[in-house]
Amino acid sequence: MKKLALIIDDDADFRRFVADCLSEAGWEVAQASDGETGLELARARRPDAVVCDLLMPRGNGFQVCRTLRADPALRDLTIVVTSGRTFPADRDAALEAGADAYLTKPFSPGHLLEVLARPALARGEGSAIAAELERTGSSPAPGAAVAVGTPPSRQASASGAWFRFWGVRGSVPAPGPGTARYGGNTSCVEVRAGGQIIILDAGTGLRPLGRALMEEFGPRPLHLTLLLTHTHWDHIQGLPFFRPLYEPQCRLRILGYEGARQSLVNVLTSQMESPYFPVPFEELPANVQIEELRDMAFELRADGAHGATSAISVRAHFANHPGVCVGYRLDTTDGALVFFPDNEPWTRVHVTRSATHGPSGTTADVEAFARAEEAKMIEFMRGAEALILDAQYDATEYPAHVGWGHGSVESAVALALRAGIGTLFLFHHDPEHDDATIDRMVAAARERVAREGGKLAVEAAQEGVRVELATLRRGR
Repeated sequence: MKKLALIIDDDADFRRFVADCLSEAGWEVAQASDGETGLELARARRPDAVVCDLLMPRGNGFQVCRTLRADPALRDLTIVVTSGRTFPADRDAALEAGADAYLTKPFSPGHLLEVLARPALARGEGSAIAAELERTGSSPAPGAAVAVGTPPSRQASASGAWFRFWGVRGSVPAPGPGTARYGGNTSCVEVRAGGQIIILDAGTGLRPLGRALMEEFGPRPLHLTLLLTHTHWDHIQGLPFFRPLYEPQCRLRILGYEGARQSLVNVLTSQMESPYFPVPFEELPANVQIEELRDMAFELRADGAHGATSAISVRAHFANHPGVCVGYRLDTTDGALVFFPDNEPWTRVHVTRSATHGPSGTTADVEAFARAEEAKMIEFMRGAEALILDAQYDATEYPAHVGWGHGSVESAVALALRAGIGTLFLFHHDPEHDDATIDRMVAAARERVAREGGKLAVEAAQEGVRVELATLRRGR
């Protein structure tokens, strides 16, 4: 009797590749394009093995692993998690969630068949397979190769869509005289569109935003939506200090995707538990709803609050950054805003590692895979009036930080030019960069645009700056 393998991946071409490989080796194959459907198929058909993508809609690979391991009827099957990303933290989190092995795309059919031919491991021994595959070249060790297989207007009209920077740093706040002009708070951007108030990330910039909102609205009802890109601390650490949380007339919807190890609810509430914080999350006076997103496209609708006039179309796209991390695209009647605070360009990290360490296959395969992933991100950004993008390092700093999950000014400009962006806002400023350093980075970015004959405008994100999307559109 043939063994059954279930392939769960949102990439139809990759599913076909794995299905052909397994069918030729004598396996029966079932397929699913998202985590939720995959779990339903697993319960119905009880496969012998699951080959599951790490990042996909309606249930990521971490969730799939945890759910399968919690089901007595399924917990002993073999789980292979696959991903195009090479971050050791992702591999470790996948193994912790219950995976037997972590294979980096593109991999050879032989490596997959080798894993599936082994006896099922006792839980907790998955790292042994991972370590052996690193030695054979299929799943890279830390730092190893990938396996084969004009400045904008700062005034906004009351009716148009606009955004304002409240936190622009990455990693850790960096207050002081050297950062006073661009600002020292971590990631937080306010968006007003269609009568709605949308907040992108909850770094320490959320604290001054909360104060400003309470000054604006006072005792009147305040309805807010917070979109989290991920739950690294510099993107959520402002939440306990957000004043609207302590006002009963305020309602806050927090939307994001489940983390690698914990649910979104657990991550956000645990940082307010004793002994870390004096006020437990469940005692907050405001009406707070935390929702884990499953789809990569949705609409934000308001119930008439703040004169809401229209729904806002939102799309998410997975970033090249450790853990479950996304960027957002907000399409408004005045133009599109794309927000990728943390992202490392696919081609830079993959090709650099390939050239340095040598994959188990051809460099051309690795480059082709990286170019394809980057093309998807460029298409996601395509034509936006504003792109807020990770540009933490300059050209001299980036080589020492390959694989950290952050980009450079040069790569940010290259992406923006290819995507036909109107204005690029350099973001996620390094905590060691003072205002003068950021000035030099902006100048270097503009020089590159000029050399390439592009029309891209480049600015550095600066706390307090308010930008009208319609003005950016008129300036194109």
